Amino acid sequence: MGERLTKEGIGWRLGWNSHDSDYYGLLAGSSWAMELTKVEFYTFQKLAMEVSSTMQAIACELMDDERITCEAEANHLWLEADGFPEAYSIRFILKSGRRCEGEWDVEASQQILQAIFQLVVF
Repeated sequence: MGERLTKEGIGWRLGWNSHDSDYYGLLAGSSWAMELTKVEFYTFQKLAMEVSSTMQAIACELMDDERITCEAEANHLWLEADGFPEAYSIRFILKSGRRCEGEWDVEASQQILQAIFQLVVF
């Protein structure tokens, strides 16, 4: 994928620049932004997909109005989804190098997940 793109909505932004030598990905909220290395971005994408799949898979096991928290972790990234299977917020912590964190509310989380699923950079 030899391109540069940015997708954004209210309270979120996602970027990818395959020509950058250090930081390929960008994650941002309404008042924060961070650049990610290629490995960090791939890991974020993978964990976000895992959490999303888990939230959907567990939906049939929950009672009406039952909230759930689901976590996924890799060597340098931790990600958490909190809410209902169809509407949840996302929070993550980058555990290597710069050690930063970010989060999106329910609406922004659902939109950034759609953008991540459309952006296949594996």
